[in-house]
Amino acid sequence: MPQTSTVSLDAPAAVAASTRRWWTLSVVALAQLMVVLDSTVVNIALPSAQAELGFTNGERQWIVTAYSLAFGSLLLFGGRLSDLVGRKRMFIIGLIGFAAASALGGAAGSFGVLVGARALQGAFGAMLAPTALAVLTTTFTIPKERARAFGVFGAIAGAGGAVGLLLGGFLTEYYDWRWNLYINVFIAIFGIIGALIFVSNAKRVGPRPKLDVPGTLLVSGALFGLVFGFSNAETEGWDSPWCWGMLAGAVVLLVAFVLWQRRAKHPLLPLAIVLDRNRGAAYLSVLIAGAGMFGIFLFVTYYLQTSLHYTPMQTGLAFLPMIAMLVLAAQLSTNIFVPRFGPKVMVPFGMALGATGMVYLTHLGLDSTYVADILPPLLILGFGMGSIMPASMQTATLGVDRHFAGVASAMVNTSQQVGGSIGTALLNTLAATAAADYIASHLPPTAAVAEQAAIHSYATAYWWGAGFFAAGAVMAALLFRRIGHGISLRNPTPDRHHESAPVQ
Repeated sequence: MPQTSTVSLDAPAAVAASTRRWWTLSVVALAQLMVVLDSTVVNIALPSAQAELGFTNGERQWIVTAYSLAFGSLLLFGGRLSDLVGRKRMFIIGLIGFAAASALGGAAGSFGVLVGARALQGAFGAMLAPTALAVLTTTFTIPKERARAFGVFGAIAGAGGAVGLLLGGFLTEYYDWRWNLYINVFIAIFGIIGALIFVSNAKRVGPRPKLDVPGTLLVSGALFGLVFGFSNAETEGWDSPWCWGMLAGAVVLLVAFVLWQRRAKHPLLPLAIVLDRNRGAAYLSVLIAGAGMFGIFLFVTYYLQTSLHYTPMQTGLAFLPMIAMLVLAAQLSTNIFVPRFGPKVMVPFGMALGATGMVYLTHLGLDSTYVADILPPLLILGFGMGSIMPASMQTATLGVDRHFAGVASAMVNTSQQVGGSIGTALLNTLAATAAADYIASHLPPTAAVAEQAAIHSYATAYWWGAGFFAAGAVMAALLFRRIGHGISLRNPTPDRHHESAPVQ
């Protein structure tokens, strides 16, 4: 009888705990969606904002760059803060700060205020994004539930940019460009309420570690230089002193950061986290996928709006099937394929699909139709990204000491952000060069020649994007271990070295 009584009491408690975990996932997913879609939702609103606030074309890029600079350079710092201060507390601080910065940007009456608000959004986003992933990592430890949770999270990480295009088109076309910023306030309110109710706040066990201030300054400066250098290359060209100076300075600071981490008593990023073969491969995969995804959204958006004359709303709707395919692939991958085949098979498979989709896009022209020519490559790319992102993100945080879950999660976001910056700058520069060369070889530069030059430039970007994905497929196939060789995605704590006390 006593045994039966224990079961009857434990079963409801277990169900309640499981239900609470899934509500936690909903809250975390909402925050992740807000951060990811904000990287694209504002892009569609830029022409309307420029017309109202009166800033120049040269100044326009700072609306995007201010966000990416703050976000990219502070990600590791934000991830480590979540380890030190507490994940629930940092999660709520990030939501409140992001909402306040969004409200400030929505109410901006001048270009300077809007740029400042975007920088604040990036700073609070750098606190929020890694904390959200760390909460997910430490909440879902049951293998089957963990796989499903990372499937949802990976789908959002991959599809958020396309959702941003759809939402941005809808808000700009039917309301006002300012609602592309105000919408975050309402999302954040739901997130804050959910975090207060469902996100756990475990007590700290053991002494509080200290923040690695020199390491934070070194890596933040290095990431700032990387993002600024590549962003500057996009607008000023690769021969700009600001471009090469910032990139060279970033390399120096990164080397100094690595040397310091080897001797620091409380390292910001223990090198064992990134030197682990599987995690290193996962970070590289996220970086390459980020570079490819930004290229897809950027150039397909340009093509649809400038070459085929789609409206912003039509452009967003055009990406919906890709999102649906990405979500489907993410669920199939995490629940069926990744546990069976592991990232060594699934990530190269996704990269190969990405390369295939990019090559398919090179055939688009001025007379292409959506159903016959545009939809198939978008579906292929959606399935490819749904195969890459969940497997990579799950592997990147697998078996990490819970004391460092925040900074390990931040490396995922950092990889995606740096990959996006590199991809955007590099592909944009290559496309601009290809367009200029095409016009120079097809004089006189008539309107028809300019249209064909744009198509040629997009195709050039797609070919290079295909090259990124092909290189990623080879890299992933060589670096990831097979299941049974030091990796088990069914067991999130592969050895006792990683079983440390929960730190929230």
